[in-house]
Amino acid sequence: MHMADALLAPTVAATMYVASGTAAGVSIRNLRKEEVSLAEPLQVKLPTIAVMSALIFAGQMINYTIPGTGSSGHLCGGMMLTSVLGPYAGFLSMIVILAIQGLFFADGGLMALGANVWNMAFYGCFIGYFLIYRPIMQGRLCASKGTKASTRIKILVASVLGCVLTLQLGAFSVVIETSLSGITDLPFGAFVALMQPIHLAIGLIEGFVTAAVLIFLYEARPELLRDVTTSGEVEGKCSIKATIAILAVVVAVIGGGCSLLASSNPDGLEWSLFGNAESGYSKNMGLDEEQYGIASKAADTAASIQEKTAFLPDYAFAGDADNPVGTSVSGIIGSVIVGAFAIVICLVGGFFRRKRK
Repeated sequence: MHMADALLAPTVAATMYVASGTAAGVSIRNLRKEEVSLAEPLQVKLPTIAVMSALIFAGQMINYTIPGTGSSGHLCGGMMLTSVLGPYAGFLSMIVILAIQGLFFADGGLMALGANVWNMAFYGCFIGYFLIYRPIMQGRLCASKGTKASTRIKILVASVLGCVLTLQLGAFSVVIETSLSGITDLPFGAFVALMQPIHLAIGLIEGFVTAAVLIFLYEARPELLRDVTTSGEVEGKCSIKATIAILAVVVAVIGGGCSLLASSNPDGLEWSLFGNAESGYSKNMGLDEEQYGIASKAADTAASIQEKTAFLPDYAFAGDADNPVGTSVSGIIGSVIVGAFAIVICLVGGFFRRKRK
C-alpha cells in the first residue's frame, strides 16, 4: 500500500503530513504519560521496540500471492506492533519503518510519506487497537474455556477483525487521497470496487499472521502483550532474553532468506492501478505504469532526494537489480537500521524528558 508521489497532489500530500505529524506529536506526549502510569521506564522496552520494528520491516518485504487474482499483499504491521508496544510507541516505530523504506530503499514516495504513515500506521495503531483489540482483550469472550485457551481465541479474533478493519480503512483512504488529488484516470467508484475486496483478502491473511506472532509471544512471555492478564496461572516458557533472541533470528531468516521467495505479482494498490494482464489476469484500471498520475515540482524534488539517499533501491543493488544477494543484504541491513533508529529515537526522547524534569 506504499503510495508513490505521482498519486498525490502537493496540497493533499502536505495535508497528510500535517495529519500524521499531529498524530506523532500526540503520541510523543502520551508516551510519557503512559510511561508514568505503567511505572515502567521506556528504556526497559528498548530491545522489544528494536526487534519488533525490525520484524515488521522484514515482514513487509515478503509479498504473498493472493490466489486467483494475479495480485499479492504484504504485512502492514500496525496492529502487531501496537499489540506489543502500545499505540503510541507502535505509531512512532511505524514512522521510523516507513521513513527508512522511503529514504534508503525507495519504497514509497517521500512526498507521499505523510499519506503512507496515515494509511498504514494510523488505522492499525489507533483505530484497530482502541476499537477492536483492547475491547476484545479486556472483554469476557470465551471466559468459560480457561485462561490460556480463552486468551488465544481473543488474540485470534482481535487480530483478524482488527487487521481487516484497518486494511479496509487504509485502502479507502488511498482512494480518497487520489480522488482529492484530481487524478482523472482514477474513477472513484471503480477504484473502490478494486481496492476494497483485494485488501479484504490481504487483511484476512495479515490477521492470521499477526495472531500467530502474538500467540507465540503469549506462550513465550505473556507480559510482552498489551491488555493481557498475566496471573500466576500463566507462565512464560522462555525468558525475556530468549524471546528477544528468537525474534531476532526470525528477523534475520525473513529478511535475509524468505525475502527471496516474495511474490513477483503486483501488490493490491499496483494491481488495482495497472492490473496483471501479462500474466493472464485482468488489466483493472489499465493505467500505463510509466505514464500515470500527476507531475509536480514537489514530487520531482522528492524524487531527486530519494535518488541520492536510496542506496538499495527496490531492495536491490543499484544497477544490478537481478542479483538475489541484493535482496538478502537489503533485508538484513534494513532490519538493523530500523532497530537502531527506533532505539536512538527512544533514547533521545528520554534524554529531553529528563532535561525538562
